[in-house]
Amino acid sequence: MPVSTDKDLWVSWDEYHHAIESLALMVHESGWRFDHVLCLARGGMRPGDIFSRIFDVPLAILSTSSYREEEGTVRGSLDIAKYITMTRGSLSGRVLLVDDLVDSGVTLEQVQSHLRTNFPAVTEVRSAVIWCKACSSVRPDFYLQYLESNPWIHQPFEEYDGLRPHQLAAWMKKGESK
Repeated sequence: MPVSTDKDLWVSWDEYHHAIESLALMVHESGWRFDHVLCLARGGMRPGDIFSRIFDVPLAILSTSSYREEEGTVRGSLDIAKYITMTRGSLSGRVLLVDDLVDSGVTLEQVQSHLRTNFPAVTEVRSAVIWCKACSSVRPDFYLQYLESNPWIHQPFEEYDGLRPHQLAAWMKKGESK
């Protein structure tokens, strides 16, 4: 794995999972209790799933997207899905909004506005992310790392961004010894 610098933060799978667990512990130790985890797809799906399991609360998913070009490295306009996916009922009560990071802050701001406008049964929303960049216009309620230099975060699952189905056989053999 490359060495992290002020411009690039490289994260392994082990570091990624440890960061999610540490963030969950931070939220737990705050004493704040919530009724639902709402994760932002795609970056918040893995943290949201783990939070839902650890805290034993329902998981809701809201799809958002702003990084689509250049294998997910160029920000475009923000799209927010009209509906939230849940197995039962609708989003209500205290909600923990989970994502992997806050970069510009636009997604966090607009999703919170979306919730206030479209989900009146939600009484309180707090946010949790692993990484908070200094360039963000907002600060989440909970964040594990504050990144003063605003590096690009290379998360371990990004290796799949350029992988296509026809490449899978060769991809899976890359780690096999001959």
